[in-house]
Amino acid sequence: MSGWLQGYVALITGGGTGIGRAVAERYLAEGASVTIVGRDVGQLEQVVAGCPDPSRMHAVAADVRDSEQLHHAVAETVSRFGKLDTLVANAGVWDYQRPLTRLNAKELGETFDEVFSINVKGYFLAAEAAWRELVETRGSIVMTLSNASFYVNGGGPVYTASKHACLGLMRELAYELAPKVRVNGVACGGMNTDLRGPESLSMQERSISASFAKRRADAPPPPLPLHDSSTDPKDFTGPYVLLASREQSGPMTGEAISIDGGIGVRGFANAAGGDHL
Repeated sequence: MSGWLQGYVALITGGGTGIGRAVAERYLAEGASVTIVGRDVGQLEQVVAGCPDPSRMHAVAADVRDSEQLHHAVAETVSRFGKLDTLVANAGVWDYQRPLTRLNAKELGETFDEVFSINVKGYFLAAEAAWRELVETRGSIVMTLSNASFYVNGGGPVYTASKHACLGLMRELAYELAPKVRVNGVACGGMNTDLRGPESLSMQERSISASFAKRRADAPPPPLPLHDSSTDPKDFTGPYVLLASREQSGPMTGEAISIDGGIGVRGFANAAGGDHL
């Protein structure tokens, strides 16, 4: 590892699984101390127990929709490690590409409220809880975005709208918090993680990992230029390290690094999404 984050302190929402956990473990390997935040305290404690140096990882149970709990997580981080250099706003849910034509009005309203409260409001509230400490350290915020922040069909309309909103939020906060705090994003493509769906669609027990497990060995590759690239979240963590490091990305703010297998250069797999209507 590069040691780019030696002495840094980070707080990561959604740090118990998937890309959040992978980033937490990578930050630890790069020399940082890390607080991981999530709703399942048992899951968080398992991550801490399994890391090489548990003294540099701290678990705090919190729901990103609850401002008071997020303020508590920030205070716990500063109490434990003395400061906060980096906030990784990461917790999220996916709508499993549920299209508008398969949502009734009630489902649409409830799904919108749930997905936006986690994917967008959760980022807002985390930033609000952390910005004062980040000003003190001239720190940074790194947001987990998505290929769906730029392109269609990375999710259904609710998820895609939420991730477009996160891109706008990242850019606005990059302006509002400059010059003291840098704000950037990592636009990830599909990963083999335990990302769940919204409870409003009874998808809370559905996991992307299960979908990956069902893929046949002889199935055609995904329609990506780098169709044989890794889907292991550990292989997506490099940009998070770069953006957290003042020494390596000090002049960068308001930028999103795409790490999605080349979706942006492939064009659309299908000419129109509604040919079946």
